[in-house]
Amino acid sequence: MATAPLPPSSTATATAAAGRHLPSTRPPPPYSLPLTLTPPRTSSNRPVTKLRVSSSSETAAAAAAAAAKPKEETIFFDGGAHYGDLVANLLLGFTLLWLPLTLAAVSRAFYLRYRFTNLRVTVVSGLTGQDRSDFSYQVIKDVQVVPRFIGEWGDIVITLKDGTKVDLRSVPKFREIAKYCLAMAKKPVVLKEKGSKGF
Repeated sequence: MATAPLPPSSTATATAAAGRHLPSTRPPPPYSLPLTLTPPRTSSNRPVTKLRVSSSSETAAAAAAAAAKPKEETIFFDGGAHYGDLVANLLLGFTLLWLPLTLAAVSRAFYLRYRFTNLRVTVVSGLTGQDRSDFSYQVIKDVQVVPRFIGEWGDIVITLKDGTKVDLRSVPKFREIAKYCLAMAKKPVVLKEKGSKGF
């Protein structure tokens, strides 16, 4: 039994109807609520503050980082031996007996330098300044002074906690520097002054 072909117009209509979306015939849901959006309130002009709560580990890490950060180094005194030590020893150097002391005074004047900062004590010596020794104030056990030439200059004897004695000779403003060392070492600022030993 043969079927008759559809006319071209009816085929095109069926294809177009298949491609179109027809509206749904389902009924709407029984409970539909109206949707309303409320704008944010702008009655208060207070700024929004964000709080950040740090844990104890973050606080400890910040404190450790602050402690590890080096402080800026400021210089309290930077200079060599007192010029009076050189002049007095040059005047007395005309005698052969005083000549070794004169040579020592000349070498101190040209090749010795003291530096006291808020972090450490530095002694630089040698022909080119290659000999350098540094120590912090935390290792200082005791500080003594020895006045020279009626107290115009003097020696500072610093005793370290390991028993080492550092002898700084012919230091200008030796009393102020010794008090500064004791204050930075957190020791009582009471100078132990030995008797004068000449030049």
